[in-house]
Amino acid sequence: MADIETGKRRALLDIAHARGGRRTERDLDTFLERAESRTALSRDERLRIVEQALLVMEMNYVHLPMKRAIHAIDPIQQLKLLRFQLAEWNASLEPTLEFHRRLLSIFGSTRDLHTLYLLPEPFRDCTAYLPFLIEQYFDGGCERFIVTRTALRDEDALCLSLDGREARFERGVEVLAWNGVPIVRAIEINGESQAGSNPDARFARGLDNLTIRPLNSTLPPDEMWVDIVFRANNGVVATHRSSWLVHTSRDTGEGSAWSSTKRTALDVKRTRILEVKKDLYPRADAETLGVIEDVLYAVKKTVRGQALGYIRIFSFDVEDAVRFRTAFARLITQEGFPQDGLVLDVRGNPGGNIRAAESLLQLLTPNTIEPESFEFLNTPLNFQICKFAPDDWDLQRWLPSIGDSVMTGATYSAGFPLTLAPLCNGVGQVYYGPVVLITDALSYSATDIFAAGFQDNRVGPVLGTSGNTGAGGANFWSLDDLMAAQAQAPATPFRKLPKGAELIVAMRRSVRVGPNAGSPLEEFGVAPDVLHYMTKRDLLGDNVDLLSRAARLLRQRPSYRLSVTPVSGDGPRRVLVTAASTVPAAKTRLQIARVDLYVDGRPVRSIDAVDGTVPPTEVEIAQTGSARPGIDAEAWSRAGTLVAVWRTRIR
Repeated sequence: MADIETGKRRALLDIAHARGGRRTERDLDTFLERAESRTALSRDERLRIVEQALLVMEMNYVHLPMKRAIHAIDPIQQLKLLRFQLAEWNASLEPTLEFHRRLLSIFGSTRDLHTLYLLPEPFRDCTAYLPFLIEQYFDGGCERFIVTRTALRDEDALCLSLDGREARFERGVEVLAWNGVPIVRAIEINGESQAGSNPDARFARGLDNLTIRPLNSTLPPDEMWVDIVFRANNGVVATHRSSWLVHTSRDTGEGSAWSSTKRTALDVKRTRILEVKKDLYPRADAETLGVIEDVLYAVKKTVRGQALGYIRIFSFDVEDAVRFRTAFARLITQEGFPQDGLVLDVRGNPGGNIRAAESLLQLLTPNTIEPESFEFLNTPLNFQICKFAPDDWDLQRWLPSIGDSVMTGATYSAGFPLTLAPLCNGVGQVYYGPVVLITDALSYSATDIFAAGFQDNRVGPVLGTSGNTGAGGANFWSLDDLMAAQAQAPATPFRKLPKGAELIVAMRRSVRVGPNAGSPLEEFGVAPDVLHYMTKRDLLGDNVDLLSRAARLLRQRPSYRLSVTPVSGDGPRRVLVTAASTVPAAKTRLQIARVDLYVDGRPVRSIDAVDGTVPPTEVEIAQTGSARPGIDAEAWSRAGTLVAVWRTRIR
């Protein structure tokens, strides 16, 4: 008996199956007809939206100087013209949807997913979609596109070719054309209307938004249906027609794709797409080593006889960075988790909590983590925001440099990290095997910052399936955040928008550290150390070639063991120190040469290794006056590099 679908997935499938020419409330054309009467905006309401957009764009938008230079745009002048037309012309108002289109076009010209105009109801909670997904792979250097997921019933998947032969529109078919346009060109055209910062990101977003388009931040599709020319799995070339459908989040009990009450680093559009994908195409249950719901899962992978830990991080959108770091550390140190190689996969991760993302890096390296720094645009309004914001927002650090800019003429404030030392270095290394990070052009925002920190702090190699990450180098604030920051000010220029419309703006830009110090993340992103072109086996066979490439990178890097454990018994306090090295044959200089032991920061013992190994060695800990002295062990290689650190406290 076929499984009975329930809940959100059932609701979406019912929409997708309402076909055969029957027009329903879920059809895109019906939705758009009703939208105008439900969301008509008066002249005064439109003026308020435009004036607030002009304010945040001119006085708060941190990337404005860069965007003007790179893309040769002038959103300020466009908004001024729109304001003049609304205020001075007596002509009748254009349809509300056309007003939304103009604002979306102005904000889209910045190619910044952190700076958006979010439409009011009914668009706010709605998503247009087609009941299938298309993904890209490479075959002999040629890019191809196949259907990887469908939500079609058997009778809806049946098609006929021009010569009458039967074909099925199903998983694995190759897509050739979209409404008569070659599929590559159709993706490029769609990508131009998305806010990708660089060519890789624009193409990736053109593909990602091809069949799922959030209407709160994206123009509705121009066409009511799509004709797909495809090559079926039996070799027949045929055409499949699908109508655009509309899913309303609140109809299935979902919350909004984004809460306007938190200052974060998140791709709002990608988050909504993931919501719909999760409902239509739920991930099959797997035998996992651990799961944090809606955030990550971990499994053990065996690649050519090598046991690897694999963690797919879907999002950094967590409330408590400390709890997230603790849960992650517990996951990668639990019994049964492979300790000789870890693959972190952040492809498609839209970001979230910057502090949560950066706090993970210390767990994977002996190096002291230097977090990325953040800068404001120097404007009088940003000075007022830093001056009057609540104390727990910790904005006073930026105030002096913004004030000094009146005399210095500097464009940006001084840079300071958002993730402070206790959070980004308070625990230290807990995983001693090599680590590789997998990224793509949809890795965005806090995930960009995580990838930059991974590379800048030399945690391990970055393996990319695209030539760059999404290049979202900022954290955004909503109009509600800006109003809250000015709550104690004598007067504020910010006003609530009508009918649930919202603005978000990139408020502080991220600047890289370490070997890339001073480089902005916005527009440039993180280029991978190694590039992998996805294969058909990757898309249909659980990333087999991608993981094989990751395993080869891990085998080229050393793996270590280090532990310091208390010894029970009477007499002076003692600890047992052990260490070991596993290094490639050509890299013996990376073997452990010695382990240095410190108590409360003071050196007490240096233990020499033999052939990269320190056998179990007891060390007496002298009285220090501390009830729980801190013990730090540092393993140094024969090349003189720090390769492992253990940090603990004993009674």
